[in-house]
Amino acid sequence: MEFTSLIFYIFSAILLLASLRVVTAKNPVHAALSLVLAFFTAGCIWMLLEAEFLAITLVLVYIGAVMVLFLFVVMMLDINIEELRRGFWDNLPLAALVATLMVLEMATVLGGDSFGLTAPEPKPAGYSNTKELGLQIYTDYVYPFELAAVILLLAMVAAIALTLRRRPGRKWVDPAEQIKVKRGDRIRLVSMASQKPSAPKAAEEEEA
Repeated sequence: MEFTSLIFYIFSAILLLASLRVVTAKNPVHAALSLVLAFFTAGCIWMLLEAEFLAITLVLVYIGAVMVLFLFVVMMLDINIEELRRGFWDNLPLAALVATLMVLEMATVLGGDSFGLTAPEPKPAGYSNTKELGLQIYTDYVYPFELAAVILLLAMVAAIALTLRRRPGRKWVDPAEQIKVKRGDRIRLVSMASQKPSAPKAAEEEEA
């Protein structure tokens, strides 16, 4: 077995275990750290497949977005900060393990020469793995790509539908009714005859 294939199977096992940990972890911090490890391992696998664009995009966009989203959720749930700080050091062992695995994975991918591996064949001038990725997605894998897009669209629609429950006492606005509104439904013009202004009260008292 080639060394590259061995690394692929090891990283795939780590990816599966991290994904399983995301689902089974009761602590949301542990689940988020496992998700970060899963994304980072997937990025390393893409680097093995010479898809550096996808790997960098996954690390910079998804890992950062997931952690920012997790912080937003913590702030929106009105969690007791003092209670959260008490358990901060309890998450240190798992965080250290995740960080160590990430460093080892990156060193394994980038340090192939140190393990006595032969360098891959040089690519021709003007080669772009992003272009090759686009050709593969929109030619050989166009149907799986479209199927994944439809599944993501259904998931988005389902998430929106779950949050639009009409609870009693909840104020909501129907956009269709707002669009159909006319001027006569909101403004009523009243025709009134002009009237002579009355004299000031002080002037009336002087006349009296």
